[in-house]
Amino acid sequence: MPRAFSHSTAEQVVQVVEAVQAIEQATSQQVQSFCDLSQGQADNALILAADLGLIRKAGANFTPATELARFINTPDEAQKAALMRVVLESYQPFVTFRERLQATASVDRAAQQTRASLDLDAHREEVKDTLISLGTYAGAIASAGGGRYSTVVSDLASPLLALSAAATDQATAELLIRTQIGTQADRLDRQEVILQLASAILKAKAGDTIGAVTDAARGVESFLARLANRMGVNLAGTNGISQKLDKFRAGNHLPKKIVQAAKYL
Repeated sequence: MPRAFSHSTAEQVVQVVEAVQAIEQATSQQVQSFCDLSQGQADNALILAADLGLIRKAGANFTPATELARFINTPDEAQKAALMRVVLESYQPFVTFRERLQATASVDRAAQQTRASLDLDAHREEVKDTLISLGTYAGAIASAGGGRYSTVVSDLASPLLALSAAATDQATAELLIRTQIGTQADRLDRQEVILQLASAILKAKAGDTIGAVTDAARGVESFLARLANRMGVNLAGTNGISQKLDKFRAGNHLPKKIVQAAKYL
């Protein structure tokens, strides 16, 4: 069965998410009126926003699906773009489209190949226009002129930092940490690892650089202690991150590249 795909623009998606955030229990008609879009535009944008994981539909109403959506209620366009950049990393049509664009250097071929590989039910032009709009809005795709586009070589560090700077409380900071780590975050100890890293974000935002590094290091050290138990690494007599990492490296339990990156902290 073909996968549903909704044709919309990034700007319209942002608009409807803002409306759902403001109204909380919003019908499509309320969203349409709030955004001053046609009903068709509002409905398509709502479907795409739900597919992106920003909102969810419950009966006839739409509600926010993630605390990340709160970052869209701002006049700061850079913050909105940062949010979309993070969200797109888990949106398979865009991930596939970007990969095919890198391989073919053609948005038309990339759209057709994305449509075929994911069995999308939309026309190639709709797939192309929507994914280009999302990608350029988020800064993940750039126009090269003459109808040509290229992928932007960057990682998630900058958009995550932008969202981190906007974090105003522990819950939001924790959500950012979980978003950055991904599905593996559920395997980590919340009190000793996740909340320590979230605290580091808030302290960094407040200008407490020493406190930020201290909390981040404490979270990493707690993670290493628990990882050692799972992997059978004896950390007896070790102090601090570097000594613990040396024990992992001595037994070839962690790659050298990972050990060196962790030692930087």
